[in-house]
Amino acid sequence: MELRARGWWLLCAAAALVACARGDPASKSRSCGEVRQIYGAKGFSLSDVPQAEISGEHLRICPQGYTCCTSEMEENLANRSHAELETALRDSSRVLQAMLATQLRSFDDHFQHLLNDSERTLQATFPGAFGELYTQNARAFRDLYSELRLYYRGANLHLEETLAEFWARLLERLFKQLHPQLLLPDDYLDCLGKQAEALRPFGEAPRELRLRATRAFVAARSFVQGLGVASDVVRKVAQVPLGPECSRAVMKLVYCAHCLGVPGARPCPDYCRNVLKGCLANQADLDAEWRNLLDSMVLITDKFWGTSGVESVIGSVHTWLAEAINALQDNRDTLTAKVNPQGPGPEEKRRRGKLAPRERPPSGTLEKLVSEAKAQLRDVQDFWISLPGTLCSEKMALSTASDDRCWNGMARGRYLPEVMGDGLANQINNPEVEVDITKPDMTIRQQIMQLKIMTNRLRSAYNGNDVDFQDASDDGSGSGSGDGCLDDLCSRKVSRKSSSSRTPLTHALPGLSEQEGQKTSAASCPQPPTFLLPLLLFLALTVARPRWR
Repeated sequence: MELRARGWWLLCAAAALVACARGDPASKSRSCGEVRQIYGAKGFSLSDVPQAEISGEHLRICPQGYTCCTSEMEENLANRSHAELETALRDSSRVLQAMLATQLRSFDDHFQHLLNDSERTLQATFPGAFGELYTQNARAFRDLYSELRLYYRGANLHLEETLAEFWARLLERLFKQLHPQLLLPDDYLDCLGKQAEALRPFGEAPRELRLRATRAFVAARSFVQGLGVASDVVRKVAQVPLGPECSRAVMKLVYCAHCLGVPGARPCPDYCRNVLKGCLANQADLDAEWRNLLDSMVLITDKFWGTSGVESVIGSVHTWLAEAINALQDNRDTLTAKVNPQGPGPEEKRRRGKLAPRERPPSGTLEKLVSEAKAQLRDVQDFWISLPGTLCSEKMALSTASDDRCWNGMARGRYLPEVMGDGLANQINNPEVEVDITKPDMTIRQQIMQLKIMTNRLRSAYNGNDVDFQDASDDGSGSGSGDGCLDDLCSRKVSRKSSSSRTPLTHALPGLSEQEGQKTSAASCPQPPTFLLPLLLFLALTVARPRWR
């Protein structure tokens, strides 16, 4: 009897030890009061929350020990953890988007202010300085500034062609408006306009403006477009949904400690990093092209300074136009002497100052904008690969305790697996998130391509190339989403008269022989005969006008 009693006592003691080790409520019921408080604070009903731990065989994500969570609670907390991570991702993206948008607005405002100031100066000074040479052709100058704005804002214009067309049309208007008595055919005027570059009635100003403006406007609009593309990429990537495997891993990371009755146990840092490196594996693959884009944007700011720089050229377009009209008037006496040697002597030139393009000291505004932009762009270069660590440290309330006291996904204790590398390929052995490295996210792959395209544009712009036309055959990107255009002007296409539609001079003026018109310019338009060209130029250039002072 004594032996049986001793055996029963030993059996009870063993059962008590096992029950205690398992957290059996029959032996030492663990209260779920803290879990109830946290669960209710998140807005969930407490009606189904147990007062004490229950058996956890029903759990599908968390470890199936004794638990404070029902199936419904586990599902609710899984959905909540998914939503909280997506919110954290959007918040981080919004901060970056806001910075890029602020930079874009600041630079855009400054560049347009430069061009607007130049046009206002022209409108204020040219009527008094050049009289009818300006007033009768004011619309041509307005149209030029309008097209410069269109080009800057992303319209499908070729800047060199736009400038060449302006000079050609201006030369035609001078003949047609100032000398209507000649009754020259439109075909002749059209062909004469086509010869503007060869005849050089405006001196070197058209060529200098073309070279400098192309570099300056290309650099300005490419930089602003780069900011727009970067912001667009961030916005689209933030909309990429988290996968189901990620959602399970995040639930286990954030709330399974609650279900197991240890809500005070915070995630181990390396455990959190592995979960988020798996969840954001595709996003990390943006890193290389993102860095290339930001490096190219920082580099192109070097083109904002100097005589061919953005600030000097865009703010001084009117100066080059004034130089062109000055040259037109300066040629008058020389041409008069050649056409009519017996005529009156050359008119004494009024003394006036020459408007020569000069390097303007950088304004404090642009210097400040560039300095801030460089610093901020460098700060966000590692945005995509640092995102898991940033979210873990700022959003996940990581443990600050020793390694054996943090939540490792199963219990309090040390987290032993190594931290995975960055990017999709490095997640093949991720212990926390099952990642199929053979199926990259297509939305993110498309954004990687947009980054590559914009980087190529910036690199071309750094060399002064008209990037949209150069890249049109390379990437086929056109002006669709992600090209950084500021508005719907991107879709505008300006048609130019084709060279085949212009009539040769020998056809426009039947009295000319083929021999007299056989010499042609590079544009395949025959030169006027030598006896007619000086006369026409003389008539165009002998209108006395006040000089630019």
